[in-house]
Amino acid sequence: MSQNKKALVTGITGQDGAWLSKLLIDKGYEVYGASRRNSNRNMYGLKYLGIEDKVKIVDFDLLDYSNIHDVITSIQPDEIYNLAAQSFVAASFKQPISTSMIDGIGVAYILDIVKTFLPKTKIYQASTSELYGKVQETPQTEKTPLYPRSPYGVAKQYAHWMMINYRESYDIFATCGILFNHESELRGKEFVTRKITDHVAKYSLGNKAELRIGNLDSSRDWGYAKDYVEGMYMMMQHETPDTFVLATGETHSIRDFTNYSFNAINVEVRWEGKGVEEKGYDSKTGELLVVVDPSYFRPAEVDILTGDASKAKKVLGWEPKTKLDQLVKIMVEHDIKLNS
Repeated sequence: MSQNKKALVTGITGQDGAWLSKLLIDKGYEVYGASRRNSNRNMYGLKYLGIEDKVKIVDFDLLDYSNIHDVITSIQPDEIYNLAAQSFVAASFKQPISTSMIDGIGVAYILDIVKTFLPKTKIYQASTSELYGKVQETPQTEKTPLYPRSPYGVAKQYAHWMMINYRESYDIFATCGILFNHESELRGKEFVTRKITDHVAKYSLGNKAELRIGNLDSSRDWGYAKDYVEGMYMMMQHETPDTFVLATGETHSIRDFTNYSFNAINVEVRWEGKGVEEKGYDSKTGELLVVVDPSYFRPAEVDILTGDASKAKKVLGWEPKTKLDQLVKIMVEHDIKLNS
């Protein structure tokens, strides 16, 4: 047990923030959840996991140095998990400057405050498989050269290297988790995976609109967020700060994810056509289910990501527990309950 340890979790309203807070509370931590103040702060994840009244919420803005300073120095956390970000890749093309400030400079603020005022505080930075972008080798490891393909990825690369620089320059515990795509029933609906499972849930309940989606061939290494936050915690308990990839090592396309989603409601998809003309039909009834919509294509696409988590397995003893079909079933069943 980690009795009396204090953790500051930024991005508390996101799926990872909720799952990680649950894990830390179960281990006896006092958890402070940092979130940007706005009129519709979403506490659904904390409520769903039954911990809303166990997390102390603090106002936190990664663009405001004085606010970050005041929060960190007043709480004096043993561990900071920086999960906050403008994390929607598509939005980063439309908001490149604010994405750069939040995802890049905000991390530099945290690092400098810890270095100056609380050098014993450990920091975890949520790095991302989007760092690899135009992949230079497959599968991707901690040593694979980075080639981000979005303002989001570029900002995260800056933050990633600032963590390493502060780790090496000032001997602070700054550790990076390069997490490949991970989903859960708490994923935001602006992400394509949750958009798909939510649509399929509504379809099963009688809403027969077709699913409009972007690049079906885009392929990712998908795991379950609940498994991945365990990896974050393990990284922070390791004796030395380091960089670790968390991934399943299996790659599936958006088409595969869509198939699994419809399979969860016992519908088989038959695909016809190619490119923007490709369509998905119910194999039994012939009903049109899926249409490709080019408006969802990215300006620069990341075609395929596949992670190699061998180092995390060897050094930390971490490995994923949940297969993609199981994960998708969890998400679809949750969305059916939510929409019923």
